[in-house]
Amino acid sequence: MPNRTGSGANRTGRHIMEGVGAKVVRGPDWKWGKQDGGEGHVGTVRSFESPEEVVVVWANGTAANYRCAGFYDLRILDSAPTGIKHDGTMCDFCRMQPIYGIRWKCAECPNYDLCSICYHGDKHHLRHRFYRITTPNSERVAMEPRRKSKKIMSRGIFPGARIVRGVDWEWEDQDGGNGRRGRVADVQDWSAISPRSAAYIIWDNGSKNLYRLGYEGMSDLKVVSDAKGGTFYRDHLPVLGEPTSGSRGASGTFQINDKVHVDLDLEIVQSLQHGHGGWTDGMFETLGVTGTVVGIDEDHDVVVAYPSGNRWTFNPAVLTKVPDSTGAEGGAEAVSGVSQFQVGDYVQICSDLERIKSLQRGHGEWAEAMLPTLGKIGRVLQIYHDNDLKVEVGSTSWTYNPAAVTKVASDTAALGNSSERLSALLKKLFETHISGDINEELVKAAANGDSAKCEEILQHSEADVNVQFAGHTALQAASQNGHTDVVNVFIKHGVDMEVEDKDGDRAIHHAAFGDEPSIIELLQCGGVDLNARNKRRQTALHIGVNKGHFGVVEILLKLGCHPSLQDSEGDTPLHDAISKKRDDILSLLLDHNADICVTNNNGFNALHHAALRGNPSAMRILLTRLPRPWIVDEQKDDGYTALHLAALNNHVEVAELLVQQGHADLDVQNMNQQTALHLSVERQHTQIVRLLVRSGAKLDVPDKDGDTPLHEALRHHTLSQLRQLQDMQDVGKLLMGIGTQSGDKKSSASIACFLAANGADLNIKNKKSQSPLDLCPDPNLCRALQKCHKQQNMELTKDAKSETEDRTPMDECMVCSDMKRDTLFGPCGHIATCSLCSPRVKKCLICKEQVQSRSKIEECLVCSDKTAAVLFQPCGHMCACQGCAALMKKCVQCRSNIEKWVPFMDCCGSKSEILNNSGVSGAVSPATPSFEVNNTPSPVNNVTSVNNNMPAKMNNTNVQLIKLEQQLHDIKEQTMCPVCLDRIKNMIFLCGHGTCQLCGDRMSECPICRKPVEKRVLLY
Repeated sequence: MPNRTGSGANRTGRHIMEGVGAKVVRGPDWKWGKQDGGEGHVGTVRSFESPEEVVVVWANGTAANYRCAGFYDLRILDSAPTGIKHDGTMCDFCRMQPIYGIRWKCAECPNYDLCSICYHGDKHHLRHRFYRITTPNSERVAMEPRRKSKKIMSRGIFPGARIVRGVDWEWEDQDGGNGRRGRVADVQDWSAISPRSAAYIIWDNGSKNLYRLGYEGMSDLKVVSDAKGGTFYRDHLPVLGEPTSGSRGASGTFQINDKVHVDLDLEIVQSLQHGHGGWTDGMFETLGVTGTVVGIDEDHDVVVAYPSGNRWTFNPAVLTKVPDSTGAEGGAEAVSGVSQFQVGDYVQICSDLERIKSLQRGHGEWAEAMLPTLGKIGRVLQIYHDNDLKVEVGSTSWTYNPAAVTKVASDTAALGNSSERLSALLKKLFETHISGDINEELVKAAANGDSAKCEEILQHSEADVNVQFAGHTALQAASQNGHTDVVNVFIKHGVDMEVEDKDGDRAIHHAAFGDEPSIIELLQCGGVDLNARNKRRQTALHIGVNKGHFGVVEILLKLGCHPSLQDSEGDTPLHDAISKKRDDILSLLLDHNADICVTNNNGFNALHHAALRGNPSAMRILLTRLPRPWIVDEQKDDGYTALHLAALNNHVEVAELLVQQGHADLDVQNMNQQTALHLSVERQHTQIVRLLVRSGAKLDVPDKDGDTPLHEALRHHTLSQLRQLQDMQDVGKLLMGIGTQSGDKKSSASIACFLAANGADLNIKNKKSQSPLDLCPDPNLCRALQKCHKQQNMELTKDAKSETEDRTPMDECMVCSDMKRDTLFGPCGHIATCSLCSPRVKKCLICKEQVQSRSKIEECLVCSDKTAAVLFQPCGHMCACQGCAALMKKCVQCRSNIEKWVPFMDCCGSKSEILNNSGVSGAVSPATPSFEVNNTPSPVNNVTSVNNNMPAKMNNTNVQLIKLEQQLHDIKEQTMCPVCLDRIKNMIFLCGHGTCQLCGDRMSECPICRKPVEKRVLLY
């Protein structure tokens, strides 16, 4: 990399080169090991040394020169920071306008474009082909459908990463000094013409600022602990510097003599052929058959010749290029499009395990039980329409890719026309006695469940009970197939149960994969480690949950395995159960104390994950099993709660559960200070908007730009949507709801009127001094908004006046009427007078019962911030405010069990109004809550039953909850992993120091005392 003194000259010249500031990943000709930090790690183009050489600074701080001519070391992940834009375009999902960076145009939908973030984020249909348009003047390049393409996880300087100052730092000691760390809060725009070229950092010293991350090639930061930035389709990215417009990985660019085939659904093919030669009945011969490209016309349409001699013209988006070599075995078939095999042929199965696994994808797939067939000879029983083969091998039959087998004889003539020779050959192929490889026979016998043969083989001195064949041990083969007798034989012979295969799977993993609870129980008796993890850090419990094997999950939990260990993605079995929509397994995990609060690598706990996935049944179960009520409002690093995620993704049922059952805080703000209402308005999710507003969400909360939800609604409205408002003469319709439930287009204008009709402020200004009406260019809509707001104000004024007339001063002393009631009478539990008047009262003025004791009501004994306001029964003490009382099970004054709570106003003689609109009989109005514990009958009027899991969101509890959350935060700070500062410390080394399990697994020495790590102990 050029030194700093020469950087100015380089920068002057680099503006003539395209790509400075672009985000790149390793390319097709990469040969530089892990300079970049590994596959998927992101770097920034700093400058061009020449047209053949580019300088890249990787996120880890490494800077080096790479080839961009002749050989291509890099692919362009995101060119938006370079300022490349496509004027006159708009992303049809996120509404970016114009599109910066690479433009992706759908080849099947008219006038539909995506930006790079939405394209790689799987927006729109994954079966649709897209054209990649790298720059406004470049040719479009057809891509494979994304559903068939490989995805790679990007890593680097993304939200959540830990960073220090980088090579271009010039901001003095804003970070607190060289070597001081910070956390990436968000990736933002350094300027309007350079999107995603900066990172907003929160330093450990508390300061915050924006720093360059690709703007003009500058890198102010380097990563210490990287974060994930989402997945991308590697082979769809353009290659940096490649002279052709095509990408090596995109098989949508064709040349003469390329082999191609049509593999899309017929309806899609016919629609794509419009304007590209059309479709005729004779073209049915092309479906599923490989042809050869013989011409490309001036419109880039492709002419393909087929074995019949016919030539057909195709839209290039219809065709898929066939790789040049599919293996020697399948070469003839790939050219001709006709199977080279016949029923009855004898074929030899490929013996290379890795190769056959890859070949089997989409051709019957690979099963571990197929291991004994590797290298063996079988007979073709059936040829399917796609040329896949059903082959009999021994006593089993499997479906194989024709490229995974080799013909050994086409007929009996190939064996010398001798039936005797054929019989001899078959006898040799299928005989079952011990062959020369005794260990191979042991694994095969174990897989087939032949315990007697296993016992016989183990009597030989050269036999090894722990030997591996085809990557697996005999114990693993027996465990997966459920052969308990065989497993008992191996245990008797002292088998090592912790031997790993190439994937790190042990016998316990194989038993879970094969749905064999009895084997798991047998292995546990033999001392197997139930919490052993494979190379993906998965336990047997992870595998059981992912496969949906309830019996496996049940026996593992019964035997005491850890229910909340994390895999390499940070997911616990709870996360997997939610993803797989297995409510039975989810309940089972929660019954065994699975931790809802553990977050994965993306910061999602189980509640977040259920909200993200839109799984209402899982959310319903989780909300009934929360260990602490405030977990429902737990925020990710970006400030998103479960309600934010449900609102953002339009999961209406999940949002209803969070609001109504979970009592989620509607007004929590994320890092951009957006509430759930902001997000639902921005995405025009009308049902979520209606739910939040009617549940009492604040309508005028400003975000980081000072915008309220009404600002957002008016920013996104269009004039075409305003036509719906012209027929609305009754504002009451807006108060009842937004639009209709039909398939009509969503209307942000209707949302705006709905917000105004429910009291949103029309005059509040954002940071640009704009009111909502300033963002509304249409006078008709302005008048509609003002009419809605005016009528709402009139209704509020009328209601307030009526409430004032009807209100009774329930807290005034019933004797003097000058002071507040503050004396509790015993034993009736009523409050009727102030402390000065109470000695003059002999009988309770409310119930006329004799007064035997008088107690002045003091401040809350817990928080000392408020006056005590809840009467505990049966002890009769009033010593806690309503917020603190909600968390108690015993009276703090006498330590006796609390059977029921009676609010202050009920003690004053107020009559609580019983509501039944929640669907639960006896639900008490939030204004006068009375609660009863363990369903114990209460003599006090209007006291209803609830269980010990009391609603955390009661009146006047916000201050107390904030304190409790702060205490929880302090506890977390003390127990956080000292390495990542993200996860709880749950792994201890022998030196006494500890980290989280994900960090600890990667360390060879203690990060505190630097002693070698000899053993890791998980905290259960």
